[in-house]
Amino acid sequence: MPFHQQLKNKIVSKEEALKSLNALRKPSVKIVFTNGCFDILHPGHVDYLCQARDLGDFMVLGLNTDASVKLLNKAPNRPINDEHTRSAVLAGLACIDLIVFFDEATPYELIKFLQPTILVKGNDYKAEEIVGYDIVKSNGGEVITIPMVEGYSTTKLIEKILK
Repeated sequence: MPFHQQLKNKIVSKEEALKSLNALRKPSVKIVFTNGCFDILHPGHVDYLCQARDLGDFMVLGLNTDASVKLLNKAPNRPINDEHTRSAVLAGLACIDLIVFFDEATPYELIKFLQPTILVKGNDYKAEEIVGYDIVKSNGGEVITIPMVEGYSTTKLIEKILK
């Protein structure tokens, strides 16, 4: 990736992420995890990510790889931006401490591997239905939903561009 070193430093393997998290772990440190595709970053995404970060001391973003986005069947032309482009844009946000890619349809295995203290998704999900709920709750952590900002959607943005 021909991006600035500060951006590259935030995009790490799951093993590097675990090493960083283990160095931080103590009862007083809250490690937040959220995930998504974040195909075309918009204000709704940024607000959500900032709110998620406010819930803890350190935030890891699980980012769907291009192959993972295809598994979700969002649309045949998705993602619009490849995983390297999406990760570089997201790495520029101060609210994100680390970005880890995952290839599966869900981040379940990544959550199991990283063991975050707080798991966050938008309130279009019920907490009990969020992938990884069982892992985080069984370790005494919290699963929190955040209200979505109305009027923002990558799908609607793509439709607007096409018109």
